[in-house]
Amino acid sequence: MTVQQFIYGYLANEVVYKDNEYIIKEGSSGEWVYVVLEGQVSVKKMTPKGLVTLDNLKEGDIFGEMILWQTGERRRTASVIADGRVKVGILNIDQLRQDYESISPRLKALMNSLMKRLEATTKKAVIKAVEMP
Repeated sequence: MTVQQFIYGYLANEVVYKDNEYIIKEGSSGEWVYVVLEGQVSVKKMTPKGLVTLDNLKEGDIFGEMILWQTGERRRTASVIADGRVKVGILNIDQLRQDYESISPRLKALMNSLMKRLEATTKKAVIKAVEMP
């Protein structure tokens, strides 16, 4: 299955954003998972030195997925900003969660471990970015 086939099975809506428009604001609450359909976005994190770019995502890349593994009040851990005109797809979170619940406990444990590693790596990258002159 290609990324495109996977995406369209979960696509609930499409939204177009203008250059420099926020799609996700760090610290805000949110329930959406997105996929870049056209264009690109920048993932940014606030640091003592200001906004630091963590990644640039292009067509087919998914973002906002961390909320799938968060419990309690779900807060966004980074901002995502349109880099030029961008069209994103909003994925059906209920379908994603339903499918996640249907997988084996071993695979869930593996996915949870990978998410924790991604969170830790992101934190380390932010620290390194702040330390750079």
